[in-house]
Amino acid sequence: MLDELRITGLGVIDDTTLPLTGGMNVITGETGAGKTMVVTGLGLLFGGRADAGRVRAQPGRAVVEGRLRLHGRVADAVHARISEAGGEPDEDGSVLLSRTVTVEGRSRAHVGGRSMPVSMLGEIGEQAVAVHGQSDQLRLLRPAEQRAALDRFAGPAHEKLLDALREAYRGWRRVVDDLADGRRNARERNQEADLLRLGLDEITRVDPQPGEDDELKTEAQRLEHAEGLRTAAQIAQQCVAGGVEATDETPDAAALLGTARRTLEAQAGTDPALGELAVRLEEAATLVTDVSAELSTYLATLDADPARLQHVYERRAALRALTRKYADDVDGVIAWADRARTRLSDLDTSDDLLDELEREGQRLAVEVADLAGRVSTSRQEAAVRFADQVTVELAGLAMPHARIEVAVLPRPAGRAEPTLAVNGVEVGVAPDGGDEVELRLLAHPGAPSLPLQRGASGGELSRVMLAIEVVFAGSGGPPTLVFDEVDAGVGGQAAVEIGRRLARLARSHQVLVVTHLPQVAAFADRHLVVAKDTGGAVTTSGVRVVEDTERARELARMLAGLPDSDLGIAHAEELLAVAAKERRL
Repeated sequence: MLDELRITGLGVIDDTTLPLTGGMNVITGETGAGKTMVVTGLGLLFGGRADAGRVRAQPGRAVVEGRLRLHGRVADAVHARISEAGGEPDEDGSVLLSRTVTVEGRSRAHVGGRSMPVSMLGEIGEQAVAVHGQSDQLRLLRPAEQRAALDRFAGPAHEKLLDALREAYRGWRRVVDDLADGRRNARERNQEADLLRLGLDEITRVDPQPGEDDELKTEAQRLEHAEGLRTAAQIAQQCVAGGVEATDETPDAAALLGTARRTLEAQAGTDPALGELAVRLEEAATLVTDVSAELSTYLATLDADPARLQHVYERRAALRALTRKYADDVDGVIAWADRARTRLSDLDTSDDLLDELEREGQRLAVEVADLAGRVSTSRQEAAVRFADQVTVELAGLAMPHARIEVAVLPRPAGRAEPTLAVNGVEVGVAPDGGDEVELRLLAHPGAPSLPLQRGASGGELSRVMLAIEVVFAGSGGPPTLVFDEVDAGVGGQAAVEIGRRLARLARSHQVLVVTHLPQVAAFADRHLVVAKDTGGAVTTSGVRVVEDTERARELARMLAGLPDSDLGIAHAEELLAVAAKERRL
């Protein structure tokens, strides 16, 4: 419950505190006194949209503070969320909430002593408070709101089934979208695959090998300059092996090195330095001998075959044709072919993937249709219970002959939603299933069954709304309920019955009621009056608790506009006595 509410700088309210209690709290006052600002302040405290136009110029900001005291499951959920966000409940378990709005429109929120996003107040409000006003009655006229109300009444098992439907629906639509996207791109993928296959066929015919272009370039140079290479090799070979003229009298380089080595070795005993040089000459002679052998081998393998040269030219031309199209060199061409094979494999399996997506989409469609059918059956079962319970409440709200019907109808196919066969009927299916829900009112026997927006007057709609809330209260819901003039358009015995029903709600919930009806106000456990003060330069409003005589005077004002009338006060006291007796029952 909300222990207290303090409002500063909001509309006509300068600074006031509402001391609230468990049970039924009634807020009354003259028209324009600022009762609406109380409800506005509650909306701000629980994450509602801020309107900078309602902020008083002085002090330039509106502040709404409240102390929330919760119990049981709701307390556990709210405390866990606050702790997760870094806030802390007070030692007694209560939570201090605060919302500040400046004239510039900036907004700040504090929860449990920590600055928080305004959305955190909204999360807490969803758990702790339900606000019902004339705008809520208008929302109840919308089919989507009526379906949501029925789903809320149906209970946790239905909600779990609905969650499963929503999850399956999202998966189904994701697969359907992927399949449609895949089919749209099939032509482009086929064109890409054809180009890749052409490229791979061309590369496969040539069959390039790693580094082949460099090797062929080197071989071509050797074949093109074979005679010059042969002459150079022969001269070099003659110099190291048999002299320039290759005559017996001309010693080769190896022989000369041998003579030099032996000469130095002969003097090595005299000077060891010459012996070391002789060793190095021996190494040089060995190297010269190796070079001579390699030159001989080179000359033997040197090929000047024109046919081989022509083949090299043709092979290099084939490789150049590939490098012009696919890469800068042969290694790059080979890498392109590897990537193309991988991509082609992916593209070739796309048709298989499309087939798999189609099968998965069909499977999920069946699952969605099955879940939508189960949700529809659950709604139909809940609709009977819901209609019966609301009808019973209407009888107690001075509508004894009225009856509520809840029609669960298949959503017509052919709209924006996809179509599936649900329970044997083609319907449009959305994440919430394939049903449309319509609340209908039979105002009296013989009257036609009409949708609420056509069959209910303002007063009747107020009582239907209250009856629905009483039914919801029996199945749980937020511990604090706020009613903002939901009794508009109601009077007489119906007003007394509304007060009685609100008092009954207050046995299990904290109820805050803004009302103009003395029959409703008489049932309050705490009566708060909003009054204007026009004595200063600026009109302001404040809130005070009224009891006993003051309360009777306020009810007399509400009854006849004469707070000091003895007759009015007597009537008010009689009304209070009747209400007190009713509350004790």
